[in-house]
Amino acid sequence: MWLLVEQLLNGLQLGFMLFLLSAGLTLVFGVMNLINLAHGSFYMVGAYVAATLSGAGMGYGVALLGALAAAGLCGLLVELIVLRHLYRRDHLDQVLATFGLILFFNEGVRMIWGRQPLFMQTPAWLGGSVELLPGVPYPLYRLAIIGIGLLVALGLYLLIARTRLGMRIRAGASDRQMIAALGVNIRWLYTLVFALGALMAGFAGVIAAPVFAVESGMGESILILTFVVIVIGGIGSVRGALLGALLVGLVDSLGRAYLPRLLGLLSDSEAANALAASLSSMSIYLLMALVLAIRPRGLFPA
Repeated sequence: MWLLVEQLLNGLQLGFMLFLLSAGLTLVFGVMNLINLAHGSFYMVGAYVAATLSGAGMGYGVALLGALAAAGLCGLLVELIVLRHLYRRDHLDQVLATFGLILFFNEGVRMIWGRQPLFMQTPAWLGGSVELLPGVPYPLYRLAIIGIGLLVALGLYLLIARTRLGMRIRAGASDRQMIAALGVNIRWLYTLVFALGALMAGFAGVIAAPVFAVESGMGESILILTFVVIVIGGIGSVRGALLGALLVGLVDSLGRAYLPRLLGLLSDSEAANALAASLSSMSIYLLMALVLAIRPRGLFPA
């Protein structure tokens, strides 16, 4: 029982971390029709800046604000210098350009911080664990990630659905020519949306820094999971990104915990263990294939 509770919480924690990444990426695609492979680079920038400021003795709040500012500024500059010229180009040009940005950011990180991974300490006030059930302690920091993810999801919903800026974002996604004709500067709206997506990716990097090693290229592995989330939830849908992220997080955590045990009951051979490890890694892709077989446009297409 305690293992199930722990893995469910691990799945929720991973899911909300993926939501912070996928919400910004699906928002950019839904509004700007732009494929951005470099989204994971902003996640990496946020993690590196937070780990650096924290290692220099700054408080967690200063590290968080510095990382958000750095990721948002990088997103702003990338949109202004590179991506603004690609909106009328086809998706292949966008993929090639943003793949080049991945190489640029990875090499830039190696030049500034070197090749050795950085590690960020968990904030002292979020250290320790909480006993959710008798004999079931769970790290307080991971619970905080779940709470932060819920708050961000609520805040993003209110921004998109209840504010004038959100109305303009939704209108820009639906009919950019009409909203431009009504006097809205669509270029600056795009810049703002892209910077918001980069800022959310940097926020995810700050949250992930005390959990994972901060190293060059860390954005690529998480970006693959992010694209799986977007495909499952529906491209351009923030609501779909939330549900898809939670499904991927739960399936990944429960699969890694229970598939080896289930196959171990059938056979104790090395082949069964290898098969269990492979199926655990494949579980989220099998989930994606199942969802696409039933709903080809995802669970909540925009």
